[in-house]
Amino acid sequence: MTVKQLKKIIHDGEGIQAEFKTSSFQLSRDTFESICAFLNRNGGHLLLGITNSGEIEGVFKDSVEGIIDSLITSCNDPQKLSPTFYLSPEVVEVDGRKVIYVYVPESSQVHSTAGRIFDRNSDGDFDITNNPNMVTQLYIRKQTTFSENNIYPYLSIDDFESELFEKIRNLARNQRANHPWLEMSNEKLLKSSSLWRKDLQSGQEGYTLAAAVLLGKQETILNVLPHYRTDAILRINNLDRYDDRDDIRCNLIKAYTRLNDFVGRHLPDKFYLDGNQRISIRDKIFREIIANLLIHREFTNHFPAKLIIERDKVHTENGNRAHGVGRIDPVNFSPYPKNPTIARFFKEIGWADELGSGIRNTSKYSNEYNDNRGNAEFIEGDVFKTIIPIAVKEKVEVFIEEFKTIDDVVALTGVTGPLDDIVNDAVRGIVTDAVSDAVNGGVSGGVSGGVSGGVSDVVKERLKEELVYIILNSGISLVELIEKFRLARRTAERDMKLLRDLEFVIFEGAPKIGRYIATEKTKKIKIRKK
Repeated sequence: MTVKQLKKIIHDGEGIQAEFKTSSFQLSRDTFESICAFLNRNGGHLLLGITNSGEIEGVFKDSVEGIIDSLITSCNDPQKLSPTFYLSPEVVEVDGRKVIYVYVPESSQVHSTAGRIFDRNSDGDFDITNNPNMVTQLYIRKQTTFSENNIYPYLSIDDFESELFEKIRNLARNQRANHPWLEMSNEKLLKSSSLWRKDLQSGQEGYTLAAAVLLGKQETILNVLPHYRTDAILRINNLDRYDDRDDIRCNLIKAYTRLNDFVGRHLPDKFYLDGNQRISIRDKIFREIIANLLIHREFTNHFPAKLIIERDKVHTENGNRAHGVGRIDPVNFSPYPKNPTIARFFKEIGWADELGSGIRNTSKYSNEYNDNRGNAEFIEGDVFKTIIPIAVKEKVEVFIEEFKTIDDVVALTGVTGPLDDIVNDAVRGIVTDAVSDAVNGGVSGGVSGGVSGGVSDVVKERLKEELVYIILNSGISLVELIEKFRLARRTAERDMKLLRDLEFVIFEGAPKIGRYIATEKTKKIKIRKK
């Protein structure tokens, strides 16, 4: 949430999807009434540190951490919120004051707080507990909208892939060091994630369809959904069939990894400066596209999900419960949660952001990725479609045995154009692929000096980027390295020691003004242009 976005919410005032609480030093007593009402209705924005009239008073600095801890703990307490629901508060500084922002999505279940059920309208939260007609309508609306809530009473904990629980805990830890999942048993984690529920009308209880597709064994999923499939297809040369295909029938956690691997194999990478941060636009776009493909499908629809890479575009197709028909305007659209429980689970492990971010990010970066060949298109219907134009690339292979400078690489690859374009596009992609293989292979294999497979993927990625920069810029000083990659001095020194241990760089010159440069071993890395 940016300051600009927050100020717009404040300017628009309270309404059916916005609620302000002063909460200067503790949670307001009726905070969970608003959270419950948002969950039961259409979701909304909860702002702590704002008066009802929209005045920014802020939360006391010393109280921020305590309020956030109290909010997260209470969300996980079935006595306070039932069923429990994870929320991720953010602290945003506005005009020198701290505001706690909480996005509460629409839930696919009916929630209560302290035994009371709340709904929401433009005037605020209202208690419907003693109104059986309104409670019944609320249950009917949820049941007819979200198939992810379908209960399978004979599903058991043994039907889930047990090894995935440690993986998702690690991913959750990366998002929040004290994430509640870390201390939970597997069964409690599933229940607290709303993947187990009890239908208060029928009395039926058990794990849900969402639980099965998120973490189930393949045989479990195909027992529940025999038609379940996601197709990843490369169709460039063999237009009648395909050049490569991955027929994916595993759970969504594994499917996400396999789809990203497929994209990584067949689409070029392109690095880009977003402000001062260097990012991979391919990853930025397709992680969003893949998450959307997996999260927002209608699983009871027999239409298989598809991701198809062609010569001039990538397109996806997904069975869908449509909320409108036709092209979506990325600037003016109202995102609608198709599977809120699954979306929230992906958000907790860092694989998805807030609702609607996939369309916004894809639109933002698609023209940069495809060299201005057109904007991404999003088409709502019974089958949801995404079309992303990509730059047409000739499939040629060039091997380079030696290079010393960027000019050598340009000459040997035949790439021409402005130097910045070359560095940021073709050449950087070529060199990065080769260096990635070399660094990963070297680190994993172990070298003199004690470097081993214990080096994390994050460090490997940083080493790769540092080495690419050294190659393409004929070296770098320690001061330049610290400034360029925004590193602590000890981290920069440790990285260079690792690259020296790998015999990829050497240090030349006086201690304070010398430079790390590529070794002969590095200059002979084989580079393949795809």
